[in-house]
Amino acid sequence: QVQLVESGGGLAQAGGSLRLSCAASVRPFSSYAMGWFRQAPGQEREIVAAISRAGGNMYYRDSVKGRFTASRDNTKNTVYLQMNSLKPEDTAVYYCAAHKAVYALDSYLSQNDYEYWGQGTQVTVSS
Repeated sequence: QVQLVESGGGLAQAGGSLRLSCAASVRPFSSYAMGWFRQAPGQEREIVAAISRAGGNMYYRDSVKGRFTASRDNTKNTVYLQMNSLKPEDTAVYYCAAHKAVYALDSYLSQNDYEYWGQGTQVTVSS
């Protein structure tokens, strides 16, 4: 059974940092492009960052560019989201997702592209 398990969420002050991790049981992990999404109360789920199979191609939504960094360690089957300079508007449940990708350099932006999802981790940023 495929599992994606997020961790690292919590409460942070505005301007602070959090690092999310997502441990994946998909194999081989290097065949999967990964994405980070978030959903705030009353809002649609939105892409935050996407990372290709080997990590060489990344996408960030405009509102997090320069503040968030996605990375992956294929030896640990884990993807990360380093979140710096947090803002109250970053408050949401954050999800990681996995998509078995044919091409190593492609990243995927639509939630419909992803077959597997984690349970989500809450990030709350206080002002």
